[in-house]
Amino acid sequence: MSISDVPIRDDMIRLGQFLKLAGLAEDGAQARDLVADGEVRVNGEPETRRGRQLVRGDVVTVELPAGEESARVA
Repeated sequence: MSISDVPIRDDMIRLGQFLKLAGLAEDGAQARDLVADGEVRVNGEPETRRGRQLVRGDVVTVELPAGEESARVA
């Protein structure tokens, strides 16, 4: 599984925003649904808070119909 690095502007970013920025969700509604449905893991742990603050080095994995995709906060 490859992990793409996604640079952020500030020191932190919310999970919902990062899902959109990384292309793991098309929009905020899809990001909300992915998190609510338990399809998102942060650093290997399930995450149900869309507002979770991510910092550089965190790895977000999403279970999509086409398979898992991961992105690292850079």
